[in-house]
Amino acid sequence: MSRTPDALIAPHGGALIERLASPQHHDALLDEARELPEVEIDSRTLSDLRLLGNGALSPLDGFMSEERYTSVVEDMRLENGLVWSIPITLCLDSVTFGEIRGNERIALNHDGKIVAVMEIHDAYRPAKVNEARKVYGVDDPAHPGVKVVYEAGEHYLGGPVTVFQSAYEGAELLAYQRSPRETRAAFTEREWRSVVAFQTRNPIHRAHEYLQKCALEMVDGLLVHPLVGETKSDDVDALTRFVCYERILSDYYPAERVLLSAFPASMRYAGPREAVFHALCRKNYGCTHFIVGRDHAGVGNYYGTYDSQLVFQRFEPHEIGIVPLTFEHAFYCRSCSGMASAKTCPHSSEHHVFLSGTKVRQMVQQGIAPPPEFTRPEVAEILINAHQTVVQSSAGRSNHG
Repeated sequence: MSRTPDALIAPHGGALIERLASPQHHDALLDEARELPEVEIDSRTLSDLRLLGNGALSPLDGFMSEERYTSVVEDMRLENGLVWSIPITLCLDSVTFGEIRGNERIALNHDGKIVAVMEIHDAYRPAKVNEARKVYGVDDPAHPGVKVVYEAGEHYLGGPVTVFQSAYEGAELLAYQRSPRETRAAFTEREWRSVVAFQTRNPIHRAHEYLQKCALEMVDGLLVHPLVGETKSDDVDALTRFVCYERILSDYYPAERVLLSAFPASMRYAGPREAVFHALCRKNYGCTHFIVGRDHAGVGNYYGTYDSQLVFQRFEPHEIGIVPLTFEHAFYCRSCSGMASAKTCPHSSEHHVFLSGTKVRQMVQQGIAPPPEFTRPEVAEILINAHQTVVQSSAGRSNHG
């Protein structure tokens, strides 16, 4: 496993590629951008820009050319052979494409602010059904990731970007969003030589806690790295999740061995491909290990329970660099009187406490706390109170209207 001079794992491709405008040139570049044709981008593209800016998508320096896009879609590799599993693309509809055709540079705008400048090196029309089948494993428009692909513009632009500080203004939980350079500095300061990352878009339940603590037995530190970009509408909002994270980490984890930070990506729900993507990004953040649990980055019944673990077998360990730690589904066993998995528990399923995400949401909505064997009571209380606040707020707006 390659290491940088500070003893941390090397970024994917060997170096952090950070596309933020330098402080000394930032204002001048922004002034130039105001004279360029502007293209409005959606929230997922904004998340990609934030990741390009801070180096989390190293070695990428912008949105993919047709050659790079095709290589990633077909082979899960960049054109130089480096493993990369998710296409990072800028999509335009035909009207917008016609308006900017012939320009070498454009300004990218979100919510009334110029957030980046892009140099146009390539323009192409993707085969979207093929992209859906290869990246998401299905072409079903009901799949939330496939739906985004189908509804996006029919033209893709490729080329490097320069990201402005405005891309981060108003970002969800910005105070928690440490860049890869900052997490690496924190790991070095704490003298962590091995760090395991945990990706989540949900509150931490007892099963998550069990996996994290099993992993923490093997390494120096744990990066709890929740995703705070766009998710499905029925997922728990990021702010509520972070209240849960803070509470459970303060009560049940050794403070000197855990770092909580936000990952500004949007979910694609691409299952196995997204598991590899999440691992490579955490490698850029300085992590040496990555937890891959049951149905990582899955949605509905589109993927097998452990497909996101099996996908790593397609590559040699040195090609990924970061070590995937694979775990079976964890549960509380009443007969064992503790957390366990199929690898450690001899008892049948009637002894196990397991609730689906749908069931937990239904209980929270009804003001019922899930059993403590599934969710810490402190977390259940936060989730119930947050839901009641949302309901009361909605009722107040309705009455006012």
